[in-house]
Amino acid sequence: MSQLRESDLALLMARLEHLEVQSTFQDDLLDALNKTVYRQQQEIDRLRLLIDRLQTQLETIEKPAATTQEIPPHY
Repeated sequence: MSQLRESDLALLMARLEHLEVQSTFQDDLLDALNKTVYRQQQEIDRLRLLIDRLQTQLETIEKPAATTQEIPPHY
């Protein structure tokens, strides 16, 4: 096996440093994406709860109207 020359070693070190920097940026990006997904899921959960409440209110409003319909007096 041949010995590494200083220029080869410097090149390898530069590539390694580049990979470490790239990995750090990817870790930061992944963390930011995870936070975004978490916030979006919280918003989805909040909106689902709101939809359920609105659906319940709508059903409450519609039921009395359907059950209290009386036959007009001229029948």
